[in-house]
Formats: sequence, C-alpha cells, structure tokens
Amino acid sequence: MSLEVVLTEDAAKDLEELIGYIEASDGPVAADRVLDRIAGRLEGLGELPVRGAPVRELAELGIVEYREVFFKPYRVIYRVFEARVVVFVIADGRRDFQTLLERRLLGAPC
Repeated sequence: MSLEVVLTEDAAKDLEELIGYIEASDGPVAADRVLDRIAGRLEGLGELPVRGAPVRELAELGIVEYREVFFKPYRVIYRVFEARVVVFVIADGRRDFQTLLERRLLGAPC
C-alpha cells in the first residue's frame, strides 16, 4: 500500500527555488534532471517511507520522528504520519541546516 506524499508550502517553495536556481546557473536540462531525481525520491517515499535515516541534527536533540533521503547534495526532510508522508524541507545540504531545521521544524504542526 502506497502512502500519499505531500509537500508543505515551504517544501514546495524550496523545490521551486532550487529548480529555478539550477535552471539559471546550469540550464534547463540540468534543472529537469535534478527535478526528475528528486521526484523519484519523493515517489519512493510513498512506497517505502522508513527508508530514510533520522535527521542527524534533530536526532542529536532527541527528535527522531523526522527522516531524510538524499540526492547529493540535496536533502529531503520528511515525517511519516498514519496515511501520508509530509515533506517539510528540500534543500541543498551545504546550507546551514541547524538553523533551517530549528526555524522550520521545531514549530511545525503535526
């Protein structure tokens, strides 16, 4: 049974900005390639949601409900609920993730 995978508004904005940046800097072919790979990761979450590892920055704080999958250098941060997978962050892993996660996830609704 496949779970529904949904993106929060922030995650959808992350993806839009990421693809726009890649398109502007590396061209539309590169942007399409990255989008296809990320879409594949998202689709896979619906089939096997526990495939990702706990998010290291959060696990260090004792928060293990959030998981992540990679398409290096990009990180997809999500949480599995009863009938769906909610994606909270799609971002370049070279960013300051500690600050991003504190700002975005620690106050996120369940």
